[in-house]
Amino acid sequence: MPHAHEPEEDDLAPPQPVFHVEQALLGALLLEPHRLSDVTGIAADSFSTAAHAALFATISTLPPPDPTEHAKNTKWLDQVLASGRGQARGLTASYLHNLIQVCPWARHTPAYARMVEAEHARRRLQRAAERLVQTIRDASLPHPVQTVLAEADALAAVVDDIASRFPPRASVLPRTPTPPPAIAPDQTEAVEEEQLLLATATAHPADIDSVRWLLPDDLTLPLHAGLWQCLTTLARRREPIDPVTVLWEAQQRGVLDDGSNPGEVLRLLAEPACSVEHWGERALQRSLLATADHAGRRIEAYTGDPANTPFQLVVGARRSLADIGAVRTRWQHATGMVPPQRRRPAPTTRAGPPTTTAAHTARTARATR
Repeated sequence: MPHAHEPEEDDLAPPQPVFHVEQALLGALLLEPHRLSDVTGIAADSFSTAAHAALFATISTLPPPDPTEHAKNTKWLDQVLASGRGQARGLTASYLHNLIQVCPWARHTPAYARMVEAEHARRRLQRAAERLVQTIRDASLPHPVQTVLAEADALAAVVDDIASRFPPRASVLPRTPTPPPAIAPDQTEAVEEEQLLLATATAHPADIDSVRWLLPDDLTLPLHAGLWQCLTTLARRREPIDPVTVLWEAQQRGVLDDGSNPGEVLRLLAEPACSVEHWGERALQRSLLATADHAGRRIEAYTGDPANTPFQLVVGARRSLADIGAVRTRWQHATGMVPPQRRRPAPTTRAGPPTTTAAHTARTARATR
C-alpha cells in the first residue's frame, strides 16, 4: 500500500499504525461519502493530527454529494479541500487523492472507525493519568488531597466512559510491567514525623485506638512500620506500653533484624510531641498521595504500551483506582469526611408457603376433601 504523506509530516519519525488507519478511514469517506452513516463513536478530536481532524470535521459538516455526480467530477472534493484548509492550511488536493488511493476497502469503514476510537480512548486515558501524576507533584497546592482526589475522580470518569464503549472481556490484565513505587520527595520530613508519631503513641497509648485507620504500610520505613505494628499489637492486648516494652516486642517480631541499634530505637521512642492523631493523619496523607502517584504511573505505563487493548486498559486502570479508593476510605474516616451511604433497595423476596396456624388448618382441610 503506498504511503500518503501527511502535510508537514516529519519523515524522520515513522507514523504509528493509527495514522495509517486514519488515512484509510478518511480515504473511504472521500471515496464514498455516504459511508459516514456507518461511522459511530468518533468525532474530529478522535484523530491524532490536526489535518486529519480538520478533514473529518469538514466531511461530517458538508452535505454528502450525489453518488452519481461524485463519480464523475471532483466538485465535492474541492469543497472539502477549501473548507479543510481553513482549519489545516497544509492540506493539498494531492493529499486528498492519495488518501483515496491508500484506502484498501471503503466497505471496511466501520472497522477503521472502531480502531480510531480505540486509539483515542488510549490517548484520553493517558492524558488523564498524566494530569493525576502532575497534580500529585505540584507542591504549590493549598489542599493537595482534595485536589488529587478530584483528579482521580476525573480519571475514573474517563475509565467508565471507555468501559461503556469497550466492555472488559474476562478481566484480562495488561501485560505491561508496572513501575516501582516512587521515593517520597521529602523523605527527611516523613522520617522525622513518623518518629514523632511512634514516640507520641508510646507516651500516650490510650490514643492509639483513635487512629485505627492508620496501617503499618502507610509508614515510609520498614523499621517504623514494624514499630507501629508492635504498638498496635500491645495496645490490642492491653499490655503495658513504654519504650522498653515496645523494644522487646520489636525484638520478638524480628523488627530489629535489619541491624537497628536498640539504643537508638529507645531514644526514638522517648521524644513525643503534639498528638497521635496529628502525626497519624500526616502519615496517612503521604500514603494516599504515594498510592495515587503509583496508580497514576501504572496507568501511564499501560497506556504507553500499544499492545494493550481498550479492554485491558479498563481492567488495569480500575485495579489501580481501587488502590486509591482503599486509602481514600481510611482518609475519610480519619478526617471525619465519610460520605453518607446510599440506601440500597430492599431485596425482593419470593412468596413462601403460609406459616400461620389458620393456613395450616386450611391446607389440612383441603387434603381431607
